[in-house]
Amino acid sequence: MQVDDALLTKLEKLSFLKVSDDKRGEIIAQLSEIVSFVDNLSELNTDNVDDKFAMSNDATLLREDIAFCNSEINNSILKNAPLSGDHFFIVPKIIE
Repeated sequence: MQVDDALLTKLEKLSFLKVSDDKRGEIIAQLSEIVSFVDNLSELNTDNVDDKFAMSNDATLLREDIAFCNSEINNSILKNAPLSGDHFFIVPKIIE
């Protein structure tokens, strides 16, 4: 895959980000390096590797799920929102 200015413009639109003109070349170079690294992975022969292969047979340790709410944190986050109500962000409707 070739990373060029057209692809970066498309990525900007999809991510709602704006890349300044002086950083475009640097970002294109970094993205090209990432894509070429990922392309190297396609060269690996995984034909004889089990689908459930893992580096360790130990199960993932899980923590107990305990609900916790700190209203100070919630209020400090919501005070930065343009609109909020009933402890929620108010955003424009996007689905008709």
